[in-house]
Amino acid sequence: MPKKKNPTKPDVRITGVLGVGMDCQDEHKRITRTEEMVLVGGSAETHDRMQETAIRFSEALEKRGKPLHEVPAREAMEMLREAIDKIG
Repeated sequence: MPKKKNPTKPDVRITGVLGVGMDCQDEHKRITRTEEMVLVGGSAETHDRMQETAIRFSEALEKRGKPLHEVPAREAMEMLREAIDKIG
């Protein structure tokens, strides 16, 4: 039997994603912004992986034809996990 939505509880929506890399040893300041994400910090390798994740996440949103704030939170989390998993 499908779950009934609670009419008093609004759907949670995500309006942005923050990615933070904590492994920087070279004191280089790395910042990347997309429409959906802000990525800060990390080593060059970590920041590159975060950027690739952001690209794949944006592509998944584009395929759905929806901006991030129109995607239910659970679906956005699944899309982000898939984007991370594709990078390996």
